[in-house]
Amino acid sequence: MTSKQVLTTLQSLGSENIKKILLKHGAKEPLFGVKVEDLKKVQKTIKQDQQQIALELFDSGNGDAMYLAGLMADGSKMSKKELQAWVNKANSPTISEYTVAWVTSEHPNGFGLALEWIDSKKEPVAACGWSTLTSILATRPNEELDMKVIKSLLDRVQKTIHSSANRVRYAMNGFLIATGSFIPAMTATALDTGKKIGTVMVDMNGTACKVPSALDYIQKVKDKGYIGKKKKTAKC
Repeated sequence: MTSKQVLTTLQSLGSENIKKILLKHGAKEPLFGVKVEDLKKVQKTIKQDQQQIALELFDSGNGDAMYLAGLMADGSKMSKKELQAWVNKANSPTISEYTVAWVTSEHPNGFGLALEWIDSKKEPVAACGWSTLTSILATRPNEELDMKVIKSLLDRVQKTIHSSANRVRYAMNGFLIATGSFIPAMTATALDTGKKIGTVMVDMNGTACKVPSALDYIQKVKDKGYIGKKKKTAKC
């Protein structure tokens, strides 16, 4: 199957109702409105050249195709230049904070790229940086993580989250939750940080989506005995 054939398939699976929902959540045209479950079904039908097809799908600029590209691509096989191109081309919170973040977290230098991106003055890039860090914390062994840097990032969240750009606030909150949930040695510090920052206000564009309370979320993970349990992949 070629990338053009994949796009044709996606078009046939599109729904105007799903498209309206996606647009309400920040997606941008062009897109067909394909359910994630259907994107995953399409992914299973692509047996060869997945990496190349993923790159071509992302370059298409179609929102559904870009999301599928993130599910398919192996970030460890991408160059820093390709990842930089992806974060620059991401045209919605879903693509920048999920698709690109997932793939970048698989790259050997994903942590370094994320640290560069969080300093960007471009809101989508900075949000992607924080989301990439979240994906890394969720999937990599704690022995591979620089705890001093992570502690400094928690301090940064505490000092700057309320003055940061809208989607950056959301991504910072996610990073705080990930730190407390996936790194046992940081749980107490993350809970304390969550208590100090209080409620994080994010404009969710009139949708029913809510910003989770970091303090409450981490405490629930702790109460369930799930602190430190890593994921095999951040992709979903």
